[in-house]
Amino acid sequence: MTDPLLTAPDVRELAARLGLRPTKTLGQNFVIDPNTVRRLVRTAAVGPEDVVVEVGPGLGSLTLGLLAAAARVVAVEIDPLLAAELPRTVAARAPDLSERLEVVEQDALKLTSVPGPPPTAFVANLPYNVAVPVLLRLLEHLPSLRTGLVMVQAEVADRLVAPPGSRTYGVPSVKAAWYAEVRRAGAIGRTVFWPAPNVDSGLVAFTRREPPHGNRAATFAVVDAAFAQRRKTMRAALTGWAGSADEAERRLRAAGIDPSARGEVLGVDYFARLAATD
Repeated sequence: MTDPLLTAPDVRELAARLGLRPTKTLGQNFVIDPNTVRRLVRTAAVGPEDVVVEVGPGLGSLTLGLLAAAARVVAVEIDPLLAAELPRTVAARAPDLSERLEVVEQDALKLTSVPGPPPTAFVANLPYNVAVPVLLRLLEHLPSLRTGLVMVQAEVADRLVAPPGSRTYGVPSVKAAWYAEVRRAGAIGRTVFWPAPNVDSGLVAFTRREPPHGNRAATFAVVDAAFAQRRKTMRAALTGWAGSADEAERRLRAAGIDPSARGEVLGVDYFARLAATD
């Protein structure tokens, strides 16, 4: 059987036939290395029971690999040209897998649900400029997602997995931790993409966990306030949120947090506890 995965010449030929010039606006960097696709599917541990959501399938490099491993793939694509072409590519290269694919032409940043059975996994080569908001949105709106693997800019990967107290710990780290256990799952070089990006990429894996006790929206509001001026103490940074510095200090002490601490040393559970004070 012919390998259905796209090679570099396949990707370029498809793009030329469609008159497609990858744009930075949409973060279009297409995977051209079949071995990288195999690695992603293997690392994601996608199995025959999984319903996978893929955001930004592009020309279908990763989609073809996922279809071979999963029960179903829902591919969310914002570009009408690519959304229309993807089913044709799958039908031509892996006709026996076509029925497993559903394409949703939509902006993933507006996604609230996907058609069909509840999805169990999220696997994607995410556009660099929207990676964090897309990941957080899907974790929020698709609660059936249990696991996932996303390929993002290496710097973004570092931020997502950073623990409290580290230099790169910040809003993405805390918000991702609300939903899931997040970890680095490898590095990806630039040459596996066309066009090659100017930055390295990293793999981030997640496993859904029970969220902390408390209200997510209220907790995220505290997180945003705490990191808006990250060099300030929590007492100073939360003055606007609490209404005054004294009220911020009172609520911090009620949550068992030192008012002179900075947000970068606090885990998500502390932020949830603080948001619940009154």
